[in-house]
Amino acid sequence: MADAREHTLTGTRGALTVREWPHPRPRFVALLAHGYGEHVGRYEEVAGVLVGLGAAVFGPDHMGHGRSAGERVLIEDFEDVVTDLRRAAELARARHPEAPVVLVGHSMGGLISARYAQRYGAGLAALVLSGPVIGAWELPGRLLAPDEIPDTPVSPASLSRDPAVGEAYAADPLVWHGPMKRPTVEAFARALETVRRSGDVGRLPLLWLHGDDDRLVPLAGSRTGIEELGGAGTAVRIYPGARHEVFNETNRAEVFADLADFLNDVLGRG
Repeated sequence: MADAREHTLTGTRGALTVREWPHPRPRFVALLAHGYGEHVGRYEEVAGVLVGLGAAVFGPDHMGHGRSAGERVLIEDFEDVVTDLRRAAELARARHPEAPVVLVGHSMGGLISARYAQRYGAGLAALVLSGPVIGAWELPGRLLAPDEIPDTPVSPASLSRDPAVGEAYAADPLVWHGPMKRPTVEAFARALETVRRSGDVGRLPLLWLHGDDDRLVPLAGSRTGIEELGGAGTAVRIYPGARHEVFNETNRAEVFADLADFLNDVLGRG
C-alpha cells in the first residue's frame, strides 16, 4: 500500500519504528504484533484487508527486529515488548481517540498480544491470535537443554503451502535467518509462565486462528493456552492442512473472510 508511513517512537530499549496504514475515517484501529525474527512490513496484505474493513492500522517492529533498535532478535523481557506495543497503541489513539481498538497478534506476537490483553484489556474491543505462542509450547525447553542453542533457523517451507511465501521470507534482508539467542529463549519461557498464571481475558471477544499442520507452533500446545486465556465467547477457526502463517496460506481468502465476519460481529457492520 503506497500510503503507508513510518513513525519513530522512544521504546523501552531504544528507537521503535511503527508503521501506519492510514484510513481517512476509520471505524476502528487495528494494532498488529508480528512474530519472531520478522517485521511488520510482512503484513502488508493483512493491513490492506483491515483497511478495507475500515481500520487505521498500526504496528511496531519489536525491539531487535526489522527497523527498530537493538541487537537482532534479542529480547530479555517480554514485558518491555508489551510496553512498546502500548506506546504504538497510544500513537494510534492520539490520532483516533474515539475508535475502538482491535489487537491482532501472530506467533510470538500472539504471546505479546495475550499479555497485552491481560495488562491493558480494558482498552481493547477484540483480540485476534494467529498461531499464538501460548500454552504448552515445548521449543524453549528443547533449546535450553544443551549448553549451546542449536543453529536451526526457521524453515521457509514451514510457513505456508504457497512456495512464494517461503521464497520471499528467505530473501528478505529484514528477516533474521540465524539461530535463536539464549536470553530470548529464556524470556519466552518466563513469558509463557507469566501469561499462564495471569488469568483469562474475561469478556473480551477472542478469535483464535491456527493451521492444523503448524509445525513451528503446534496446535495442541496453543489450544491449552487458549483454554486458559479465553472466555465463553472465544471463536475458533482451525484450517486443515494449513501451516504456521495462516494469513499467508493458500486459503488466505477463507482466513480473511473469517476475520472479517468476527470483526463485523464484534464492531457492527460499517
